[in-house]
Amino acid sequence: MLSFVPDSSVVSTVTPSPNYGDRKGVLSPDMIVLHYTGMADAASAIVRLCTEGTEVSAHYVVLEDGNIVQCVRESARAWHSGTSSWGGETDINSCSIGIEIVNRGHDLGYTDFPLRQVAAVIALCKGIMIRRDIQKHRVLAHSDVAPGRKKDPGEKFPWRLLADSGVGLWTEPAPIVDGEQKLLGASGDDVLALQRSLSRFGYGVPLSGQYDTATMDVVAAFQRHFRPERVDGVADQSTLTTLHDLLALLPREITLTS
Repeated sequence: MLSFVPDSSVVSTVTPSPNYGDRKGVLSPDMIVLHYTGMADAASAIVRLCTEGTEVSAHYVVLEDGNIVQCVRESARAWHSGTSSWGGETDINSCSIGIEIVNRGHDLGYTDFPLRQVAAVIALCKGIMIRRDIQKHRVLAHSDVAPGRKKDPGEKFPWRLLADSGVGLWTEPAPIVDGEQKLLGASGDDVLALQRSLSRFGYGVPLSGQYDTATMDVVAAFQRHFRPERVDGVADQSTLTTLHDLLALLPREITLTS
């Protein structure tokens, strides 16, 4: 593959991937999706992302030491999100920039993210947000757009630290109080109201009024990102309050049209 000039000034290396295509139906991406690699080491992850036939790729890979590799031009459609949705959009690859963060992940010994790596993610995202006019609530986790199927970058990822730098939406999670009423296995108006709130925020969740497996998966994805102290898929009062507080932070035009 021919090399190319990196889109970002914080990129240290370009390692071109053959796994990309044209964006469909959009002129420019308006979302950033953060992943972890979930592999034993950075070298193995980059080989997989840049090998023809693996059917996976990402625009960027952020190493543990803070170095950044670009694999796909931002103008192209990388293959990082798979089956996914957000805000009614089902072709997330076409409307997003995919960033892989080197971490072994839940299956191989999930570790904390080094501060130098997090600082590199922040710098990279801030540049993309400026160049592409991406709003902070459109910086999401892979688990947000593919709940039930994906967990990355996971509950150890420091979303609060990113938000303090203007990357991503965040509010202080409401405290967990044991013994509070919880929605689980229930049905009716309370469950439907929860599903509608999650849908307004962007999650793909059925509006069934039934607290089914799909709803539990979405609640767990929400918790993993925004209430990481306890990720159990149970809609306790802490989860409901945190969701309500985040909805209040969304741009008004979103809440009016949802």
